[in-house]
Amino acid sequence: MIDKTVASCREAVASVCDGATIMMAGFGGTGVPGQLAEALREQGAANLTVIHNGGGDDDNGLGGLMLDGRVRKLIASFPNSPRAWAFRDRYLKGEIELELVPQGSLVERIRAGGVGLGGIYTPTGVGTPLAAGKEIREIDGRQYLFEKPLRADFAFIRAHQGDRLGNLRYRFVMRNFNMIMATAAKTVIAEVDQIVPVGTLSPEEIHTPGIYVDRLVQVERLSGKAKRPPEGSA
Repeated sequence: MIDKTVASCREAVASVCDGATIMMAGFGGTGVPGQLAEALREQGAANLTVIHNGGGDDDNGLGGLMLDGRVRKLIASFPNSPRAWAFRDRYLKGEIELELVPQGSLVERIRAGGVGLGGIYTPTGVGTPLAAGKEIREIDGRQYLFEKPLRADFAFIRAHQGDRLGNLRYRFVMRNFNMIMATAAKTVIAEVDQIVPVGTLSPEEIHTPGIYVDRLVQVERLSGKAKRPPEGSA
């Protein structure tokens, strides 16, 4: 019997190794697999490359990994939100490398990685510093920038419901980066609000088929956010 469920977030992330590339889904605070990220903090993997829309919030999840000095490189669209202070502090000290990618290009590069394409051509970024060192091709009189696909060793995603086969259903804007990142990693790990019996989710309700998912864990939703420590205490 196929059963992709695991008992804890700690078990789910146990195989993440030093130097891994991790896609971390979510947009702002929505659809972020924060408890998987917290479990990774406890697990200890370091020298990570993280692909995420932003730079983390406060000292939870990705922000906590930044605070702990465990992220070597961030590939993101909007890393400088007011609550991404851990990333900002590390970046200004030269302790984290940043690859800034326009949001549409970020999604398309992940999609290209998921479907096996060798890259994409986009007009976004032409004539800006983001085009430095990259191929530019003229197509039908317009210049396009070539961007390579993005793939990862692991994708951490969050869904509302899942079954033991790994089929997932999201709620509302949880569908942001979760769906596309589930296609572009060697190992996909999902934290879900509720594990339901097989057959509960109709085909129309399944947003990510179980064939993409390797592990899933049911988590209890946490409320509240940790606050930044007093100046000088970190």
